[in-house]
Amino acid sequence: MSTIRTAGLPFMKMHGLGNDFVVVDARAQAISVTPAMAKAIGDRHFGVGFDQLALISDGDADAHLTFYNADGSLSAACGNATRCIARYLMDETGATSLHLTSERGDLQAQDRGDGITAVNMGHPQLLWHEIPLAEKMDTLELPIEGAPTATGMGNPHCTFFVDDVSAVALDTFGPAFEHHPLYPQRTNVQVAQIVGPDHIRMRVWERGVGVTWASGTSSCACAVAAARRGLTGRSVRIDLDGGTLYIEWREDGVWMTGPTVHVFSGTLTHAFLEQIT
Repeated sequence: MSTIRTAGLPFMKMHGLGNDFVVVDARAQAISVTPAMAKAIGDRHFGVGFDQLALISDGDADAHLTFYNADGSLSAACGNATRCIARYLMDETGATSLHLTSERGDLQAQDRGDGITAVNMGHPQLLWHEIPLAEKMDTLELPIEGAPTATGMGNPHCTFFVDDVSAVALDTFGPAFEHHPLYPQRTNVQVAQIVGPDHIRMRVWERGVGVTWASGTSSCACAVAAARRGLTGRSVRIDLDGGTLYIEWREDGVWMTGPTVHVFSGTLTHAFLEQIT
């Protein structure tokens, strides 16, 4: 870290549908990120600001990804950040497909043309102990008001199907369920509205972050929940506050497809890093 503290820390700012990220490429030199450091960088007033920070490092695959939420907590999976990084690596190498790894496991990424990137986020976790929940129960309809569906996508999710997502005060609704006793690791919270055949409108509260414009793993979890409940098929369009993702629950996992943006590149200064490390 001494060289980084002296020279500064390069980073990239990216987003997928307004779900925004600070991305640090640690392949060229060893860079360690602590929860306190991630939280400081994630502050939108005193740092850079992000929903998640993603660290790219070398591994057995094309790259290994590590994710931090804005509150400094670790997250095993982040779908939109994975797509952003896949796009960056494909542009860098000219590859049209990639093999990435994270705590979630092996992730396959594909270039779908016109700047559109798809990632296979793996098979959904449907059993109570996989998600995890605090006790054994049917995950299709939880014993919570509103009977939400629980799904794991490397992180826990709780999906409520409602008549009108715009009528839900997500800034109070989300935290009330993020910390529900049934979810020992907290949970991401989705409110979803079926607006047409295989067409969902969804809003998201992310654990450790708050209201977000979009969420990849939440979109995957919502699509799986809707299909399990017979509300849609296994291939759906999901409209979020920041744009549209297309989700396919296939035999090999849940594929998520959509656009990404590399907004700018910058450097965290020596003075800033000295304050937070």
